[in-house]
Amino acid sequence: MQRPETPGGSRIIVSVLGHDKVGIIAAVANILSESNINILDISQTIMQGFFSMILIADMENSKIDLATLKELLANKGEELGLRIDAQHEDIFRYMHRI
Repeated sequence: MQRPETPGGSRIIVSVLGHDKVGIIAAVANILSESNINILDISQTIMQGFFSMILIADMENSKIDLATLKELLANKGEELGLRIDAQHEDIFRYMHRI
């Protein structure tokens, strides 16, 4: 699938929430890598057994669009018992303007 142009840039925010287990970061990173999406920054923490991770990535050279990526991440999240989502950074830029 050809990736359409993304207005306002190509950076996305990926969030991961759920019970901690081995392989979460690898699973997300593999999907991004296979889609030619570059991880720019990553932060993760574990609080009383709950895993949370936020990462910023660049889709500029990706071979897929954001909707397809969201589906891939959601499917992996379901498989691992996690909630994984990706949103374009513009959502965070404009959410306080309303």
